[in-house]
Amino acid sequence: MVRQDGRGLDKIRKVKITRNYIKHAEGSCLIELADTRVICTASIEESVPQFLKATGTGWVTAEYGMIPRSCKKRILRGKDSGRTYEIQRLIGRSLRAVTDMKNMGERTIWIDCDVIQADGGTRTASITASFIALVDALQKLKKEGLINKIPIKDFVAATSVGIIDGKVMLDLTYAEDSNADVDMNVIMTGEGEFIEIQGTAERRTFKKEQMDKLMELAKKGVLELVDIQRNMLKDIL
Repeated sequence: MVRQDGRGLDKIRKVKITRNYIKHAEGSCLIELADTRVICTASIEESVPQFLKATGTGWVTAEYGMIPRSCKKRILRGKDSGRTYEIQRLIGRSLRAVTDMKNMGERTIWIDCDVIQADGGTRTASITASFIALVDALQKLKKEGLINKIPIKDFVAATSVGIIDGKVMLDLTYAEDSNADVDMNVIMTGEGEFIEIQGTAERRTFKKEQMDKLMELAKKGVLELVDIQRNMLKDIL
């Protein structure tokens, strides 16, 4: 079976990542996942939340949003939804899972993810690109002598999988996601360990055998994305 965009069932979309996309940010990149495009920026703040004060430990957190015409219909500014809060918490959790915050110093790195064009997979693209922006910001701290080494324990990337008409598919577009019987977002490390799985039976239940196939396919996609990250960050990590 060939999909509408010509991909095989087990193929991710064409990925292009442009590093240092925003001039003033400590770390930034634009990720283009076919027609989904997200700008991720990292900003360093020399303070931490109250619960971390005087601990010597840093913090990584995220915000996520979609510009008004990133979708077919205009999105109102300032109307953050439960979905928005859920996604930005997911991005933050994913990055913290691979960051050694005890060796960051008592500072916060803010990751801002701005979706400029959406065609499915905006949260997974945000996680994949945010990792690159985060590493570049940490590298800036190292160059300035504020930390001794890059406090990263592993890579992290994310992709989606789903079942449509009984077929297990990797990296769903919006049209595919909208018609999926089952859809999942899977976040994993470069070592192939899970950070989070968000899965829902939208129209029908599914079996363990199908779940196993979904996870196998997700791992394949994530590791392909990690390979892209490794190549882009080989001068740092």
